[in-house]
Amino acid sequence: MKTRIDSLDDVIASFAGQGYICDQRTALAVYLAAQLHKPVLVEGPPGVGKTELAKAASAFLEAPLIRLQCYEGLDESRALYEWKYGKQLLYTQLLRDKLSGMLADTDSLEQSMERLGDAFYSDTFLEPRPLLRALRADEPVVLLIDEIDKADQEFEAFLLELLSDFQISIPEMGTVKARHQPLVFLTSNDQRELSDALKRRCLHLYIPYPDAALERRILAERVPELGEQLRDQLVAFIQHLREQDMKKLPAISETLDWARALVLLHADTLEPELVEQTLALVLKNEQDVALARDLLPHWFRKPRSA
Repeated sequence: MKTRIDSLDDVIASFAGQGYICDQRTALAVYLAAQLHKPVLVEGPPGVGKTELAKAASAFLEAPLIRLQCYEGLDESRALYEWKYGKQLLYTQLLRDKLSGMLADTDSLEQSMERLGDAFYSDTFLEPRPLLRALRADEPVVLLIDEIDKADQEFEAFLLELLSDFQISIPEMGTVKARHQPLVFLTSNDQRELSDALKRRCLHLYIPYPDAALERRILAERVPELGEQLRDQLVAFIQHLREQDMKKLPAISETLDWARALVLLHADTLEPELVEQTLALVLKNEQDVALARDLLPHWFRKPRSA
């Protein structure tokens, strides 16, 4: 992992080179996380670039990215490790004749069980999941724990040891400490309130919807084929939609999808019919689409400079 970071401008320039446009506040969070070895909790609405931030940090720091996607019901066997029970059973059948020799010098059932445990609960039968892979990696990695707010509170509590001490306890093998401290990003879409214990262990970064100037910069970087006039119109319309009372406001990911679609359609300017036909790229709820259609006549009557 890259350990020397010259300045915040170094972070911003490197991210921009990857197509990720960030501000000083975001760059500062990445800089401090890398220097202080602290996890970063990145919150904000869906689609504003939280996951992309971890990917950009991985590229900037020249470190592999390991991702854990959270969901309801996620437990440690899916996140940390799992035993290959089928392989254990197969080996038991193949070595049946040798088991008596392995246990010949044991004096009690407890000793026999311990001997078997040493044999069958070893790395040979261990299936590491993302958290364990991050701790045992031979080089520093970036660990992305994506959408932690979708996981249960019990799983959130399970993470506390990892986030504070960079270690995990495995009942059959003891405590596994990180060979190299990973840089950890946790993302949250604010679906539920996270615990104070988790927040205390992390640096905090909130990424909001971009303002018009930033959104234009992102479009210019990510969709350079889009003409300047159409880019300005598109951003103005997206910003107008975000002022409405909608179930799901369009994020920068929808802006980019729409921009790429308009390029494919060889559009030079926004026209009412074109917007109406492509609204489904921007809005993911039919009620929001209907509201946007009602707004079109008023918006297109406004002066273009507005």
